[in-house]
Amino acid sequence: MKNKSLPKNWEIKPMTEVVKWSSGGTPKATESRFYEDGTIPWLVIGDLNDGVVTKSQTKITELGLNNSSAKMIPPGTLMVAMYGSIGKLGISGMSCCTNQAIAFEKELYGVTTKYMFYYMSFVKPKLIFMGKGGTQKNISQSVLKSLNVVVPPACEQEQLVSRIEELFSELDKGVETLQTIKQQLAVYRQAVLKEAFSSFAEKVPIREVSTIVTSGSRGWAKYYNDNGNARFIRITDLTRDRIILKNDAIQNVLLPDQAEGKRSKLRPNDVLVSITADLGSIGLIPSTIGEAYINQHIAMIRFLNSNQGEFMAWYLKSDFGQKDLLRNKRGGGKLGLGLDDIRDTPVPVVNDEQAFRVVNNIESRFFVCDSIEKTVDAALVQAEAMRQSILKKAFEGKL
Repeated sequence: MKNKSLPKNWEIKPMTEVVKWSSGGTPKATESRFYEDGTIPWLVIGDLNDGVVTKSQTKITELGLNNSSAKMIPPGTLMVAMYGSIGKLGISGMSCCTNQAIAFEKELYGVTTKYMFYYMSFVKPKLIFMGKGGTQKNISQSVLKSLNVVVPPACEQEQLVSRIEELFSELDKGVETLQTIKQQLAVYRQAVLKEAFSSFAEKVPIREVSTIVTSGSRGWAKYYNDNGNARFIRITDLTRDRIILKNDAIQNVLLPDQAEGKRSKLRPNDVLVSITADLGSIGLIPSTIGEAYINQHIAMIRFLNSNQGEFMAWYLKSDFGQKDLLRNKRGGGKLGLGLDDIRDTPVPVVNDEQAFRVVNNIESRFFVCDSIEKTVDAALVQAEAMRQSILKKAFEGKL
């Protein structure tokens, strides 16, 4: 199909005339013989990196391959995520297989893998928009097959790919510089915390300076309610580099009067600690929180002197605090912190005046870091927009 807005000899073709898609499968998880001592790379979406994929989190056996829908694909094969991270791409750098969440090119007609890699990058926003589902959006192969593809002559495809890669290379240099700045800011923040707490020699266990150390209860999902009058705080609301809570995905709950979870009702200046998954993330409950609760994956520390809650949160965030806090982590494949581990964690002996001075110093210096980081983040967003602009011009024949 011709399009007058495109250069001469460029066509728009249905995806089904350009790419034959397929997808993989998952060997039965309960069959250890399908996985133990496996040598075949088995890719999941987390392995895709928007580039050449040379390693996998998991390997399966020949038996697992033959007893599932997983299929071997050769090096140089284009792959597209269909679940969750819709449109995330990869080109296999090895012989491997995939699960059913990844579509891959089985055959190409009149286009190269590299060309389709960049074309699929261009249509990624459209794929995301077409995703369906609740918490996790998904697409199917039928969505991929419903797309049209801009197809230049073969010689122009090669030139177009070269021009895109040339421009992306320049853009990547800028992005790398911005990412380096973010890394340096993270190092500087820890240096600020190290300086702030290095002079506190006298310490006591948390159990001696707290009134309560507890965790939330299970079974909160049944109380989820967008119109609920209380906030439910999860591990995803805590961060690694801050003590303030995230507010980008707030979950509200509506509790009956006798709900068991009310024992973990939070107060301002309570300190939160993640005790499963990403161990040691710290949060501080602000004075504006209102009614709020936690689940079993988070511990709450209520200090005897609530005025020192912010000081203690920053200390536990520091390398000193993290080292002491995580010293007694337990478990094999699934690490965790017990409440007694937290109670036994030493914290500095401090008076209110010292605590205020330390917190004020940290926050004033972090404020400067935050201002710089906002500028960097804005530049990274702009860089991504420029990437899409380059692709748009490329596939309109205007690059």
